[in-house]
Amino acid sequence: MAELAGIGFRGVVALDGPSGTGKSTVARALANRLATRYLDTGAMYRAATVSVLDAGIDPADSEAVVEVVAKMQLEVSTDPDDPATILSGRRIDAEIRSAAVTAAVSAVSAIPAVRTQLVAQQRRIIAAAPTVAEGRDIGSVVWPQAQLKVYLTADEQVRAARRAGELGSDVGTVTADLARRDKFDSSRAVSPLRRSDDAVEVDTTFLSVDQVVDVLTDLALRRVSAFGGA
Repeated sequence: MAELAGIGFRGVVALDGPSGTGKSTVARALANRLATRYLDTGAMYRAATVSVLDAGIDPADSEAVVEVVAKMQLEVSTDPDDPATILSGRRIDAEIRSAAVTAAVSAVSAIPAVRTQLVAQQRRIIAAAPTVAEGRDIGSVVWPQAQLKVYLTADEQVRAARRAGELGSDVGTVTADLARRDKFDSSRAVSPLRRSDDAVEVDTTFLSVDQVVDVLTDLALRRVSAFGGA
């Protein structure tokens, strides 16, 4: 890493992919390795969903959802060692991972006006400093000019097992939920989950987190050289 420290990574890494590919863990580790900030855009959509559920709004009522999300006060920490999500002054890190939020987040995040609002906030955050940003549309929509675009994939059963381990849930239930979310996110009209044409695809099925981070660090170093240190 001495070489990286000497060069410095002053760009943006756009890290996309479905749940269970190790995306969040890899993104945080990579941000630490590159000495950049870290942005979890999925947490922002989950925070919006918490806002909607707290207000007693049906996620299918798009007009009401947009009104609630427009008024919410959302802050996110970009420290990879403490990626806090703060809604109206309170941390909701555990709440955004609840089953209720997971069941409703795809519907909320599919609403165009919600995405417009949150993408604008994400762009302001990314523009401020070098960042590893993770999500489902970073390379295709949020920051298409990223120096490095990566799309993580993994075998469906491996993804389900990883996710079940994180949540302490039944693998069969998680497998069905992942399939539902993949279909919903890939088929939505606005900013669907997809690999950017110029993204590097990395299959994490048989790789450890450290191995994936090593691969991405090497790619980042190559892009630093290609972009003249930018």
